[in-house]
Amino acid sequence: MPLDPFFADRLRVHRRYLFDQALGTMRTRLTALLPFGRPVVPATATASPAAPSVVAGKAAKPSPGKPQSAGARARARHRAAALAWDRRELKTVGTRGPGIPTTEHLVEVDGFPSVRVRIYHPREPDGHVVPACLALFGGAFRIGGIDYPTTDAGCRRRAADADVAIVAVDYALAPEHRFPTQIEQAYAVLVWLFGHAAELGIARDRIGILGTSAGGNLAAAVTLLNRDRAKLPLRLQVLEVPVTDLTGKHIDLAATRALGIPSFIARRELRSVVRTYLPRRGDAKEPYASPLLAESHAGLPPAVVLTAEYDPLRADGAAYAAALRAAGVEASAVQYLGVTHDTPIFTGVLPAARRWHADVVTALRRLHD
Repeated sequence: MPLDPFFADRLRVHRRYLFDQALGTMRTRLTALLPFGRPVVPATATASPAAPSVVAGKAAKPSPGKPQSAGARARARHRAAALAWDRRELKTVGTRGPGIPTTEHLVEVDGFPSVRVRIYHPREPDGHVVPACLALFGGAFRIGGIDYPTTDAGCRRRAADADVAIVAVDYALAPEHRFPTQIEQAYAVLVWLFGHAAELGIARDRIGILGTSAGGNLAAAVTLLNRDRAKLPLRLQVLEVPVTDLTGKHIDLAATRALGIPSFIARRELRSVVRTYLPRRGDAKEPYASPLLAESHAGLPPAVVLTAEYDPLRADGAAYAAALRAAGVEASAVQYLGVTHDTPIFTGVLPAARRWHADVVTALRRLHD
């Protein structure tokens, strides 16, 4: 199906951004080869404020009295630009969330940094328990956060419309914190959620997990980790445009070529994400890094997988749903035609995004059954 006209101008900006990144990297490498070359900051370290590939971002705070490295300063600029972009997106093409009750918590993680959690309660506590869904945001493992406007709005709308408590995890970002930090943090929150369900007003037997993009990778990994450790009774997993194989073997470059983006640039982006998140390249073969590569997917919770036609991760999602089905797990997979990776953000202007939201809400409502 042709790309929705809504994306036409955004695609031009996105292509220019990616080409600028690639050109900046080439300049940096060439400069490094010159004996008297002046050091430059790579283009990959900065982001165009209008770059539509950025979903969310979190500005890192420097340690008091400790000077930041050039890389840390570049990451801070990148994340600040991403946050500004995200704020504009909600204002211009998104939908604000309702003013529902929220509570904040800090969960200790054995051997890893503590993690902040925000629970979006669908209504004021009235003595009745509600289902809950652990939620993991997207952002290529290196940007994002629960305070970002589109993330916050999405959590609010999903909690209110599905009548489900959304438990948003503000996991640590790479490269400051690498694999498996994020998975261990999310798993610790899952254990905490089951252990404190009664006092939080949550039905312990009606808990699911949801993740978007990189968050979809983490959500799938946490279901594996839970199966292999505590075997808590997770009822559902909802994976939106997930990346499930960090080796890159399932990346679908036909999707990017259809957008006029050369394959070498798409591969470069994937390598950059993997290099940022994983301590070693070989870690991509680990099942908790690439859930698709697990020896078995048996015993995992029922899954709903949502992918987009013009997204190089579309094959990752489809392959993961197929692997779950082959292992006897109930799994459905839906591909939205004519749209791109960031589609869920655009509920204010794009019918497909509103349908996407409705389908996620329908999936979450299964937790009431």
